[in-house]
Amino acid sequence: MELKQALEEIRKAEKRKFEQTIDLIVNLKGVDLKKESINVVANVPHKIRDKKVCGFLTKKYDSVHTVTEPEFQKYKDQKALKELVKSYDFFIASAPLMPKVATVFGKVLGPAGKMPSPQLGVLMQENEKTIEEVLKKISNSMKLRAKEASIKLPVGKENMKDEEIIENIDSVYKGIVNVLPNKKENVKNVMIKLTMGKPVKVEIK
Repeated sequence: MELKQALEEIRKAEKRKFEQTIDLIVNLKGVDLKKESINVVANVPHKIRDKKVCGFLTKKYDSVHTVTEPEFQKYKDQKALKELVKSYDFFIASAPLMPKVATVFGKVLGPAGKMPSPQLGVLMQENEKTIEEVLKKISNSMKLRAKEASIKLPVGKENMKDEEIIENIDSVYKGIVNVLPNKKENVKNVMIKLTMGKPVKVEIK
């Protein structure tokens, strides 16, 4: 089924009292996730939701929740650390602080797939302008690490136009295919679904 048709199909489902998310499911084949690390940073043309961002920076900024170096020691407490990691979608960091960030926060940020990365989140220069630029980039980015042979991630909300959702799906799908060892050969099938709905198989060219 083509994307436009599939979106029309899933929208026929019973209306819920909340705004449902539209998820993209990409089922993989022929990929050994124990050996192959599938990490994706995909840009979506249309923002899906606001992201909560935290920065490991040398001083406090109004534009982002900041944890400065003197505050790092309080996160040696596992409970406080896990709570922090759970509370934010993305983490950014000043490049000179990265070794300390890795030491103090790495054991929880790493497995959660939230470690600041050179692609998205490690600031070579720390100033208001750079921070605002990276926050803008993050608001239209999706970070993903495949832990199983089925990748599921949000690509839109019910109230978005079909065209916007289709553009988001195309962008995310290309981002996933691009990091697969054998590209489209590793894609078993692709589906879309509403939060509470049934998945519908789609063809993406």
